[in-house]
Amino acid sequence: MEPNKKNKKNEAPSTPSALPKERVLTEGINKQLNMTTIVILLCIGLMAGILSGMVGVGGGIIIVPALVYFLSMSQHEAQGTSLTVLLLPVGFLAVYNYYNAGYVDVKSSFIIALTFIIGGFIGSKIAISIDQNVLKKTFGIFMLILSIKMIFWK
Repeated sequence: MEPNKKNKKNEAPSTPSALPKERVLTEGINKQLNMTTIVILLCIGLMAGILSGMVGVGGGIIIVPALVYFLSMSQHEAQGTSLTVLLLPVGFLAVYNYYNAGYVDVKSSFIIALTFIIGGFIGSKIAISIDQNVLKKTFGIFMLILSIKMIFWK
C-alpha cells in the first residue's frame, strides 16, 4: 500500500454525529463555497427576510428546510446554521418598522426573550442528542400540524 493513500478502515466517518467534536466545529468554517451555493444562500436569506418581515416567520420555517433540501445539510447543521443567522440581527430593521408603527409590545417581548434564551438552551441540548432522522420527522410533523391548524381553524 502506498504511504499517501488512506486505508478505508481508518477514514473518518462522514456523518456529523460520528465526527470528533473538534472536526465538526471547524468543518463549517473551512467549507468552500462555490458560486451556486452562494446564490442559493443569498436566495434563502432574501426569502427568509421577506417572509420574516411580512408574516413573522423565516428561521425554522424557511431557512432550515431550504438548507436541508437545497444544500444537503444535516438537520442538525441546518438548525445550527439557522440559529446562528438569527443570533444577533434577528429582524432588526423589521422590528424597527413595526416599533415605529406602534405594533411592538416591549414588555411582552422582553419576557418572551428572557424565557426564549432558556428554552433555546434546553431545546438545543435535546436536539443535539436526537438522531437527525427523528429530528427531521419531528420538525415535519410539527410544521404539518401547525399549517393544518392555521388553514382550517380560526
